[in-house]
Amino acid sequence: MNRYETPTALRHDAHTLAEDARALLEATAEITDKKITDARRRLTEALEHGQETYARLQEKVVRGAKVADQAVHDHPYPTVAAAFGVGVLLGFLLSRRG
Repeated sequence: MNRYETPTALRHDAHTLAEDARALLEATAEITDKKITDARRRLTEALEHGQETYARLQEKVVRGAKVADQAVHDHPYPTVAAAFGVGVLLGFLLSRRG
C-alpha cells in the first residue's frame, strides 16, 4: 500500500515534517555560522510557504465539497444515476483486467 493513499497519512507526515523542522530551527537557534543562518532562513520560508499552501488547498477542498453537496441536493436522481453508471463502468473495466 502506498503511504499516501489516504489524506490522513499525507497530513500526518506533513505535520511530522513541520514539527521536525521547527525542532531543528529551535535546536540551531544559538548557532551563528553563516551557512546555518542561511539554511534556517530558507527552512523558515519553506515552512511558511507550506502553511500557506495547505490553507489554500484546504479552502479548495471545502469549496469543492460544498459544491458537490449542493449538486447532490439540487439533482439527487441524476447524481445517483451518474454514480451508478461510473460504478458499472469501473466494474466492467476491472473485471476485464483480472
